[in-house]
Amino acid sequence: MADNEAVYQHFRKSEAPFVAQVLDWIEQATTEYRAILTDFLDPRQAYILQTLIGEKGELKYHFSGGYNTAERQRALIAPTYFEPEEADFEIQLFEIRYPIKFAQLSHGKILGTLVNAGIDRNVFGDIMTDGQRWQFFVTTKMADYVVNQITKIGKVTVHLEEQAYTELIIPRDAWQFEQLLVSSFRLDTIIAAVYNMSRQRAKELVQGNKVKLNWQAFDKPDFELDLLDIISVRGYGRIQLKSIDGQTRKEKYRVTLGILRK
Repeated sequence: MADNEAVYQHFRKSEAPFVAQVLDWIEQATTEYRAILTDFLDPRQAYILQTLIGEKGELKYHFSGGYNTAERQRALIAPTYFEPEEADFEIQLFEIRYPIKFAQLSHGKILGTLVNAGIDRNVFGDIMTDGQRWQFFVTTKMADYVVNQITKIGKVTVHLEEQAYTELIIPRDAWQFEQLLVSSFRLDTIIAAVYNMSRQRAKELVQGNKVKLNWQAFDKPDFELDLLDIISVRGYGRIQLKSIDGQTRKEKYRVTLGILRK
């Protein structure tokens, strides 16, 4: 492992606490020679963890979010001999039972209810729908607490039911991947390019609290994105910076973006 001060230079200042946490996990897994299980990580956090552990050495990383294309995943940091089973990730799937014919749920309402119930965002994973049914993942340790706390979502009475992975719905949302040319990695520039709007309009959306970066409210239009950041734009959808593929002669950047349009 490189000198820690040098390690921090590769990431944003705002990411320093998480980098420190990963370094602690790595030290713990190395000195105790056992697997360390994290809470749910967003894609950017997972990228940081992968970068810090690397592909060689005494440790390996493993990810699971309950299904193959999960955005939010738990990580196991473990000695190279360790081969995890799905149960080692300690993830519970819940289905939300509600009167489908008479009520509507949304991702935002479910997320808001969980957070307002005092449930840390790090202990639950993806929230999914097939258009009618809704499911979400939570850490096994929090399963009983969630069942006892969540009886309403908005004004809708609900019942949470544990499900086996064989009952997992097929999520309706499907990411599309597009390659675009952009002049910079500024938040407003990327939003404008994807949704075919002026940068001024994109700037207004950011400053008007209509944008989240990695699930956190964000109001700085000139902020520069990095790999695997996810932007949520209210009323438009989501964007993820998947890869930076090169630069043209006119100094524009060729990027691959994951795009989820509403």
